[in-house]
Amino acid sequence: MNITDLISLAVTVGNAEDGFCASTANIWQIVGYVMLVFRIAIPILLIIYGALDLGKAVIASKDDEIKKATKGLTMRAIAAVVIFLIPTIVSFIFGMVSGFSQNASADYEICRACITSPNGTVCEPKASDLWGKETNE
Repeated sequence: MNITDLISLAVTVGNAEDGFCASTANIWQIVGYVMLVFRIAIPILLIIYGALDLGKAVIASKDDEIKKATKGLTMRAIAAVVIFLIPTIVSFIFGMVSGFSQNASADYEICRACITSPNGTVCEPKASDLWGKETNE
């Protein structure tokens, strides 16, 4: 038994409808909303704080402080881009993993959809059913 078999066993009990991701879609939907807020708010805050530091250095009119603040703004901008792209990078890496059964792949798609697009057509019906809401579909 290899690691792929263990993950398949842990992820899917019967089929995608009974799998771990399908039965916990509402939790993954909340995680998706939190990640969406972080994915937008953290880069904006990093750039704002970097710009404020640079503005303070320019007002102080000291070359050393301006160079230090410019370097800090550059590093914060790079960090903001990396934070914005982390979900895409993780999704790409997991997309390269192969060897899952068809049921495990279908169940994984539910988790991925709920995290990357919490209001999407895959996650919303599953999460709504678990929340006890009626779906329009």
